[in-house]
Amino acid sequence: MAANELTRNHVHRIAEDSARSSFFLIVGSILSTVISAVSTILIGRFLGPELYGQYALALAVPQLLFLFADIGINHGLIKFSASLRSKGETSQLIPLIKHGLVFKVLIGLIISAANFAFSGYFASYLLNRPDLEPYIRIASISIIFQVIATTATSSFVGLDKAQYNALTTNLQAIGKVVISLALVLLGLGVAGAVTGYVVGYLIASIAGIALLFAVLRGHAKKEAHFMQDLKTLTNYGLPLYVSVLLTGLVIPYQNLILGLFTSDADVGYFKAAANFLTLITVLSIPITTALLPAFSKLDSTTRSKIKDFFKLANKYTSLLILPSTLIMIVFSRDIVLIVYGSAFETASLYLSTQMILYFLVGIGYLTIASFFNGLGETRLVLRTTIVNFIIFLILTPILTQSYGALGLIAAFLASNTVGSAYGFFLARARFDVEFARMAIIKIYVASLASAIPALLLLYASPFPRLINVAAGAILYLLTYVTIIPMLKAITFYELETLALVLKGIRPLNKITKPLLDYEKRILKYVGQTSEETQGKPMS
Repeated sequence: MAANELTRNHVHRIAEDSARSSFFLIVGSILSTVISAVSTILIGRFLGPELYGQYALALAVPQLLFLFADIGINHGLIKFSASLRSKGETSQLIPLIKHGLVFKVLIGLIISAANFAFSGYFASYLLNRPDLEPYIRIASISIIFQVIATTATSSFVGLDKAQYNALTTNLQAIGKVVISLALVLLGLGVAGAVTGYVVGYLIASIAGIALLFAVLRGHAKKEAHFMQDLKTLTNYGLPLYVSVLLTGLVIPYQNLILGLFTSDADVGYFKAAANFLTLITVLSIPITTALLPAFSKLDSTTRSKIKDFFKLANKYTSLLILPSTLIMIVFSRDIVLIVYGSAFETASLYLSTQMILYFLVGIGYLTIASFFNGLGETRLVLRTTIVNFIIFLILTPILTQSYGALGLIAAFLASNTVGSAYGFFLARARFDVEFARMAIIKIYVASLASAIPALLLLYASPFPRLINVAAGAILYLLTYVTIIPMLKAITFYELETLALVLKGIRPLNKITKPLLDYEKRILKYVGQTSEETQGKPMS
């Protein structure tokens, strides 16, 4: 019993650290996403579908080449910064981060120069649009600044300084929105929008480096060799790098296939829909990023801790992501019309179809990779990514040529479904982990059932779209938080765990405490007591 209590307390501490990091990452992501969304919406409106498609394609090549500037260094910095701090070996932090940064800057300079030199070739032969050459040349400068900014923000996550990650990300978004809009309004069109993209990362790189030096200033420094630190990071990160590279190739590959088989306007519709996915990634990326250092603090030899925390992480992630997904699907058409106007109405079909991806959250879509990476099993991540990528690589041109953008989305959904299922198979075989199956099923049921009142409101209400979307979203969430405890998809133990985890985050605690109390009252009403779930952390 004492051992179980010790394991439970350890899981609580890790969950609390993870929740704190997630809070700052989510808040930072929300702010930066709102800022970027305003910029994207206005740029899309001012440029129109065709020019907005050109803007998206101009960034495709630099975004593709940027992927080659990292060989797992960023994930290595998150992993080892967290584990070294956990072991009290902080004297190794400064040289490790410094050497990782220096190496990435050197690679970034080479790639940025190559992009600049071969921009004409990329425009003519990769995109089949020679007129995009000057825009690609401008965008090439962003690579080096993006390398510096992302290295700094990754270090902040590993150092449990996620608030600086949020600050740097928001400075990038602000810089981008101010410069892009100003230049577009001055009549510079696509060139102005691309220039704003570059300046945003310039600002973020300067801020990131300044904050990183400030954080590390008080730490003792241990002598270390450049090659030794690089070997440490790459031994962990090299398999992960291939995985990240293949994953990162998806979006540029999508852009290239769309450029070959669809019009500029279709590319604009697709990218406009994809922009709304950031509303979900505001929640998903901070969760997966914070879970990496959280899993890194677990002892891979203690299976009970691993199984408990994996089950807890996957269930809480599903509780958060699934209702957000259904809200976006239900109101996809109204949201697109409100934000972009009738010229982009086609984007609503692409949006609702793309959102189906997040239905995979229940089978570990957002937790499996962080789980493997945190435990150092990066080769397992590589195996799942290869399976995912090969299926996507084969299906994408076939389905896109036949069905356009919808075919591309279908290929993406098929590859991720197979990849997620294979990842869970590996996790179960290696670590004997399980999902909270009945609870996950109940979360799906609650998410789908909660859409019914919102749909009725949507089709019966005579009010304007903006009011319908706001009222419908509130109605959906109220229905959802009522159905979840009625179905006993969450237990007293888990509500108490959440309350304990969130207690140290005052702004979040003030918002969630009434909600948790409300759900506890419903649990009592349906006949579940705290004693009934004592010792049963997960359903």
